[in-house]
Amino acid sequence: MKDLKPNNWTGRDDAMVEAAIRRGASRRDLLKMLMASGVALSAGGSLLLRAGQAVAQTPVTGGHLKAAGWSASTADTLDPAKASLSTDYTRCCAFYNRLTFLEEGSEVKMELAESIETTDGKTWQVRLKPDVTFHDGKTLTASDVVWSLKRHQDPAVGSKAAAIAEQMAEIAAVDDRTVSIVLTAANADLPTILSLHHFMILAEGTSDFSTANGTGAFVCETFEPGVRSIGTRNPNYFKGTGPYLDSFEYFAISDNNARVNAVLSGDIHLAAAVNPRSMRMIEGQDHVVSSISTAGNYTNLNIRLDMAPGDKAGFIEGMKYLMNRDAIVNGVLRGLAEVANDQPVSAMDRYHNPNLKPREFDPERAKALFEKAGVLGQAIPIVTSDAANSAIDYAMVVQQAGAQAGMPFKIERVPSDGYWSNYWLKAPSHFGNINPRPTPDILFSLLYASDAPWNESHYKSEKFDAMLVEARGLLDEEKRKAIYWEMQEMVANEAGTIIPAYISNVDAHSSKMKGMRANPLGGQMGYAFAEYVWLEA
Repeated sequence: MKDLKPNNWTGRDDAMVEAAIRRGASRRDLLKMLMASGVALSAGGSLLLRAGQAVAQTPVTGGHLKAAGWSASTADTLDPAKASLSTDYTRCCAFYNRLTFLEEGSEVKMELAESIETTDGKTWQVRLKPDVTFHDGKTLTASDVVWSLKRHQDPAVGSKAAAIAEQMAEIAAVDDRTVSIVLTAANADLPTILSLHHFMILAEGTSDFSTANGTGAFVCETFEPGVRSIGTRNPNYFKGTGPYLDSFEYFAISDNNARVNAVLSGDIHLAAAVNPRSMRMIEGQDHVVSSISTAGNYTNLNIRLDMAPGDKAGFIEGMKYLMNRDAIVNGVLRGLAEVANDQPVSAMDRYHNPNLKPREFDPERAKALFEKAGVLGQAIPIVTSDAANSAIDYAMVVQQAGAQAGMPFKIERVPSDGYWSNYWLKAPSHFGNINPRPTPDILFSLLYASDAPWNESHYKSEKFDAMLVEARGLLDEEKRKAIYWEMQEMVANEAGTIIPAYISNVDAHSSKMKGMRANPLGGQMGYAFAEYVWLEA
C-alpha cells in the first residue's frame, strides 16, 4: 500500500496512534483523532493499518542482541547518579528500575511504585509494588528507596541530579512498602521527575559500582568502562513479561559511518544516533529499518559568559545572528530536525513558547556586533568533537559563516574519548549535546539555574532562579505557562547557549529487531530498548 502519511507526520504521531490502539480505541475513534489532527481520510487508513501491524507484533523470546551507541569513555559508570552519556543511560535502564516510567505521549506509568499520591503537591506517598527482588535476592523495601533518593543530596556522591533532588526536604519510610516525600514547595511534576535515568533505585548501602545489583530486566555479566557491557535475562523479573532477549551487548562505535556499516553488514542489530547524512545508505535496504523520533534532543554551541570572548558585550549576540539555522536543518541534518530558538523547551512540550522567534541569519549584523565587542578579525578557537552529535558539521557551518563576517574561527577538533570530562563545561567555546528531558523545570534546573550542575555557559540570574521556584509550585496552568514562556525568552536572549535545531533521533536497526517505539526521553526508546525489543528467528 502506498504510504500517504503527511509530510509533518512524526514518530511521535505513530506512537500516539499505537498507544490509542493499545487502550482499545475503535477505528471510528481513531479516524476522528486523525482528522482532528489535520490528516486526510485517505491517509488515515494507511496510518491505521501500519499502526495496527506494529501493535499486532507478537514478541519472541531468545537471542543475543548487539547494539552500538556513539560515545563511551573510561569514565563510563554503573552509578545512576553519575550517569551522563547515552551508554550510561542504556546500562542503567537495563540493570535497574525507576519508581515511574515515561511512556510514549509523556504518559507516566508506575514501575517500582504501585502508586504515587498527593493532595497538595508538596507531600507525597509512594507505595511500592510487593515481592520485587534485587539481583542478589534481597527484597526491595522502602529503606532502599529512601537511601537511593537521599544519596543525590550528598555532595560526596556528585550526583548529576543533585539540583533536582534538593527539593526533596524530607524522605522517610512509613513502613516497608511506603515512602513519604515532602518537598520544599509544591511540585506537580514529581512523578515525571522520578522517571529520570538518574533516579534508578539501588539496594541500600551500595558502594561497589564495578557491577550492578539492581531490580532490572537484565543481570550485569560484564562491565568494561569505555569498552562494552553485557547483560543476561533476569529470570526473576518482577514484571512477569519481558525481557524477551536472552542477552544483549552494548558498546560504542564513535565513527558514524563505521556504525552504519556495522548494522548494514549485520555485525550489530542496532546503530544508535545515525547522522542524517547517512540516511541514503539506509534507504532502500530491506534488512535495515530507521526509527525516527523528535523529542527535543539538541546539539548546541556553548560560550561561557565568565571567560573571553563570551564576557565581551555583543559577542554572543553576534554569534546567534551568525548561526545559519536553515543550513544546519536542511544541510547538516537533512531535514530531520526543526529550527530552534536558542532555548531548550522544544515544540513537543506543551510549555513551548511559539511566539519566541529564532534569530535570522545576518552576517552583517553579526559583524557589527563583533566590532562592538572588539573581537572582529580574531581567530577565536571553538572546540568540537564527534562526541556531540553532528557537532563537527555544525562547527564547519559556523566557520563558513564566520568568513562572511570577517571572523576566521579556529576549529579545534578533539577526540571523543575524554571530551565530556576535559572540554564540555570547561572550554570558553565548545559544543554540547543534550538529551530530551520531560519538563521545563528539569531542563532549567539542570542547565540554567545559577547552581545548575550542567550550566554550560555559566548563566546566572537571580530573577530566573526565583521564577523557576515560583513556576514549579504553581497549580494554575496558565500562570505557569506564562512564567515558562518568559524564562525561555530570558535564556534565548541572555544565556551563552546557542541552540539552532531540535534534532530528530534516528536509530537504524535490523528488520529482525522488533518492538522499538518512540519515547519522550530520547532515542533508543528512551535508552530502555533492551527490555522491550525482541529478535525474530
